[in-house]
Amino acid sequence: MAAAPPSYCFVAFPPCSKDGLVVFGKNSARPRDEVQEVVYFAAAAHDPGSKVECTYIEIEQVPKTHAIVLSRPSWLWGAEMGANEHGVCVANEAIVTREPASESEALLGMDLVRLGLERGATAKEALDVIVALLEEYGQGGNYYEDGSSCHSFQSAFLIVDRSEAWILETSGKYWAAEKITEGVKCICNQLSLTTKIDAEHPELRNYVRSQGWWNGDSDFNFSEVFSLADDHLACCSGRESLEKQGGDVSAQAMINVLRDKDSGVCVDSESFLTTASIVSVLPQDPSFPCVHYFTGTPDPSRSIFKPFIFVDDVKLVPKVQSPSFGNDDPAKKIPRFQEKPDRRHELYKAHEWVRSLLENDQDKGQKLMRIMLDLEKQGLEAMEDILTRTEVLDPAEVVDLFYDCVDTELKFFK
Repeated sequence: MAAAPPSYCFVAFPPCSKDGLVVFGKNSARPRDEVQEVVYFAAAAHDPGSKVECTYIEIEQVPKTHAIVLSRPSWLWGAEMGANEHGVCVANEAIVTREPASESEALLGMDLVRLGLERGATAKEALDVIVALLEEYGQGGNYYEDGSSCHSFQSAFLIVDRSEAWILETSGKYWAAEKITEGVKCICNQLSLTTKIDAEHPELRNYVRSQGWWNGDSDFNFSEVFSLADDHLACCSGRESLEKQGGDVSAQAMINVLRDKDSGVCVDSESFLTTASIVSVLPQDPSFPCVHYFTGTPDPSRSIFKPFIFVDDVKLVPKVQSPSFGNDDPAKKIPRFQEKPDRRHELYKAHEWVRSLLENDQDKGQKLMRIMLDLEKQGLEAMEDILTRTEVLDPAEVVDLFYDCVDTELKFFK
């Protein structure tokens, strides 16, 4: 059975977070050479009876989908993490349970991230979308762009909006969820739900009783029932760092936690690398915009977090989008993944040059990183200004925001 990549997701609510903000963050640990792109899709209306082609299967489309921004492995349809125009953020974790994950092609956990964002205007709506689709279509298929072996997993999700978060953990079509409204919470690639369950699959307890995994007499503990071993609960080293901030968890504090290699939150191992990261700041006051920071490049300790705000006609950023191979993409042909095309986008290629500079000319590399971090700091301060000013944000002020940040980063690299 494949080991799940050790990704980490966090959310901090007041009173732990600053200025009445909800702060969300995720590091996406994936195979080292995988490219992630940052992509925006506008809200759209769809014809009755139309279908949507997900990574492996086609499903029924809904009449209307919300505007979304995603960080995703560039070979698939879904996403590791993302946000929508209503201030909903969703991130996925690959997990292993005692129920073997299906290798048959169905919806990937990453497809469910995108579907939840496209169809849910609140965290609870996104959760309801995900569990309904799990029931109807199931989950399964290869999590990696690998033609030699199928790596299939179950899924866990952190689903967040301006007022609450849900931790959703699944095994096959069965699921349980816990609602969070205060403090700091972390999920990783292990089950974390115990006896506090606020919503669940209607047949969950009957099913586990029929499997002989629970006798019905003791308290129902989701992790104990579904874990392969006593390895649940041992996951979140980064949570302590956030709790130590007192009531001061901010975007910068979350970024610092995501960059921390000593704690294991920033993964850089033989098999896996943090291939992209996100931090989102969701003001509880709906008159303020949500701000989403994406790296679009691997290893947050050597990457810059760049802000994105949803407005109409937001400018697309081709420089963080991978080339498209259409129907010739080896991910779409059967048998799949017989070859690996070059999926690197322009920012990824520039970032490779920086990595080589850091490794081969440390003085020059460190100088460049100091300049880039200063640039990032300016961006964070500008966003803080937007979130504390009294006048309403003019959309024209931020329509090019993410585009300009990527463009500036590339200019410095050149």
